[in-house]
Amino acid sequence: MISLTFPRLLRAAVLALTLIATPLLAQQDDLQDVNQMLKQGQFDQALTRINSYLATRPKDARGRFLKGLILAEQNKPNDAIKVFSELTTDFPELPGPYNNLAVLYAQQGQYDKARAALEQAIRTHPSYATAHENLGDIYAKMASQAYDKALQLDKSNSTAQTKLRKR
Repeated sequence: MISLTFPRLLRAAVLALTLIATPLLAQQDDLQDVNQMLKQGQFDQALTRINSYLATRPKDARGRFLKGLILAEQNKPNDAIKVFSELTTDFPELPGPYNNLAVLYAQQGQYDKARAALEQAIRTHPSYATAHENLGDIYAKMASQAYDKALQLDKSNSTAQTKLRKR
C-alpha cells in the first residue's frame, strides 16, 4: 500500500524551506503566519495571505512552495502540480518540489511520473530520505499492479499470487 500522504508534503516543506536563502525578517513573519494557518487547517485564509505575499514577491520560492502545499490541502491537485512544476523549472536544485509532485502524481495513479519526479529529487539531494522512501512506495505499488496484471492473464500463477500477498 502506498503511504504517500500530505504529512510527507509538510515534512518536505521543512527541508525545502531550509534550503532556500533566508528572506528579510518581515518576509519571515509573513511566511510563518501562513505556515501557522496551514497547520491549523485555515486553508482559505492561508491562500489569501500567500497570494497577497506573492503579489509583491512573485519569484519567492518559499512563498510559492507554501502555496503549493495549501492548494494540495484544499484538494486542488492540478493547481498544486502547476505550482510545484514551475518551482522545479525555476529552482531545479530544490528536491522538495519534486517530492511533492511525486506525491500528487501518485495520488492520481500516475506512477511513472511520480517515479521520475522522485528520481530527480534524489539526483538533486542524494541524502533526501523521504524521497527514497517514497520511491520505494512507488516501486511497491508498481510491482503490485504488475502482479495483478499477471494474475488477470493467468489466474493459476501461484508465484504471482504469493508475491502479491506479500505486498
